[in-house]
Amino acid sequence: MQVLTVDVKGKILGRAASEVAILLRGKNRADFEPRIRPTHKVKIENVDKLKVSGNKFREKIYMRYSGFPSGLRRLTMEEVFMKNPEEIFKRAVWGMLPNNKSRKFIIRNLIFK
Repeated sequence: MQVLTVDVKGKILGRAASEVAILLRGKNRADFEPRIRPTHKVKIENVDKLKVSGNKFREKIYMRYSGFPSGLRRLTMEEVFMKNPEEIFKRAVWGMLPNNKSRKFIIRNLIFK
């Protein structure tokens, strides 16, 4: 098992997330096959020092729905960042992984320091 370390201090959120998504899938390796789940881990450092371009920090809204009437919950990126800065990065990487059965297994290889 291989552990790759990525320092995201001063990087833009989307660019750093796409770089990490490629590493998580194993597309940087010569023996890459889409059907095989990668086993190496990616450790992220300095998540609280990420940059966000434009007004996204105040205007981007994360929504979730409980399934009950009036159960729609809205949080801005700023509110989520204040609670847990790792969650923003994890959601960005989650959206860049393939939408199939292996996605939830691949995201488990993401480690925050």
